[in-house]
Amino acid sequence: MKRIYTLLLAGLSTLGFTQSQDLAKLANGKLKNFTAVYDQKQSVYGYVGIYDYGKTADDKVKFEYVFLDKNLNPVANKEFTGERQVDGYTPYLDFRNKIILTPTMGTFGLAAVMHSSKITYPRTKEIDIQKNSITDKDYFEYDEGVFKLTDYSKTAKAERAEDRSERKSKGYNYRSGVYEIKEGGFLVVEYKDYGSYSNGNNLIRFDENKKEVWRFSYNTNGDKKVKEYFSLLDKDENKIFGILQNVNNKVNTFQLLVLDMKTGKVLHQSKITGLNDTTLDNITRFQTYSYGTIDNSKSFDDKIVLVGRNLTDKSRYAGFARLMVDKKTYKIDAKTITYESLKSFIPKLSDDGGVEKGYFLDPRDIFILKNGSVGVLLEKYKPAGQYSSQKTTDMVYIFTDHNFKPGVKIFDKEKTRFSTTDYLFSQYINDGNDVVFFFRDYVKDNETRKKQWNLFINSVVNNQFKQETIQISSKGDYFMLPYVAKDGYILFQESNEKDKYNQVRLERLNF
Repeated sequence: MKRIYTLLLAGLSTLGFTQSQDLAKLANGKLKNFTAVYDQKQSVYGYVGIYDYGKTADDKVKFEYVFLDKNLNPVANKEFTGERQVDGYTPYLDFRNKIILTPTMGTFGLAAVMHSSKITYPRTKEIDIQKNSITDKDYFEYDEGVFKLTDYSKTAKAERAEDRSERKSKGYNYRSGVYEIKEGGFLVVEYKDYGSYSNGNNLIRFDENKKEVWRFSYNTNGDKKVKEYFSLLDKDENKIFGILQNVNNKVNTFQLLVLDMKTGKVLHQSKITGLNDTTLDNITRFQTYSYGTIDNSKSFDDKIVLVGRNLTDKSRYAGFARLMVDKKTYKIDAKTITYESLKSFIPKLSDDGGVEKGYFLDPRDIFILKNGSVGVLLEKYKPAGQYSSQKTTDMVYIFTDHNFKPGVKIFDKEKTRFSTTDYLFSQYINDGNDVVFFFRDYVKDNETRKKQWNLFINSVVNNQFKQETIQISSKGDYFMLPYVAKDGYILFQESNEKDKYNQVRLERLNF
């Protein structure tokens, strides 16, 4: 084991004081996952390990959670049971600093829930770190004027039967969603679902006692040709910011809508211009299909910034767009970058983001900084063909100033087969003014001539790039994975299931 640490430390020219923890010794069960959880400022709050002890006598599954703070100090742990269809849990930290464990199900567990007349949806868990306690989390439903606790005794099969019966009797299904908010009380969204369209939408605020405070109605008479959608951008104690999209015979208009959080009154409503319909439609739900959904919006004290694809009227990729809203004056700044304007930076770039030999630029992450400048990280990606595997190569970073004027930095990378990406993760540094992102590459060592995994740490400070490289290959049956950590650090997990060894280490980085 000491030999492996020596191998790791030899490549860490940027490292200082380290902190470590052996996950294999924190609990007796099998480690299912080890995950960082983030506070409201999106900084690492700590880590949650979920351990599996197997089935219990009453056909449930026994688990244990272990919570480590951001310095890897053990803070809390407790055993608990979950339903047999649960494969594990995904944690996140809510605005009350409670850790919520969302159950995950494998293929068989999900199939059982969806088709069985006996197996129900599993319960979400809630951890109170201060009390070191875990309970089932209660969720509320809102049914045409009445709050009630979610009934977990209903199966998915029974719910579908209820839906069919309601649609037959009413002609629609009543839908609603209840959201507890940090500003106090609840926000509820309700509407009538007719299948191909909906109407009768209401955004309603309730106080802590579930008494209605106000409601905002929209899409009142929606049908197949005329309808409205509301997308929430941001909210605080005083205001709710959103985009109201109106569709009239396939003609879209978009308006910035600002509501008073206390009264529900419209404080501001104005048409959004400067971007075409397809770009505005896309910017509220930016997604890359090979890598999953990317968080493309960020709110600051003075502004809201959204970044998405710049599309042509025929929905072809044309570059990227930024929509910035001043939270005090409600002024909207909309700007675009076209692939055409980036051709001098990126060799063989086409108008729709294609590059050489069937590769195209596939977005991996978006970084939105305090001054409104933006970074878009892309990777050259080639989908699998009939007789070939999917491949990735160079990382491409498009950076802008606060006026969205672009520059490009290309990070050469070896070709990787059978993988959608070599990108790992990122974190904001210097109080959100700068960013550091991490990717890996399987490269040949100049001395040994053998291939090994290297970690590339890329800091971008005032649009100045600095890169550090760390060897992360382990020998034998040991595996090493890098994780996101508290500001200025990276976490390495090195494990060997055969030796029951699972060490995590915090390493300081010097930017």
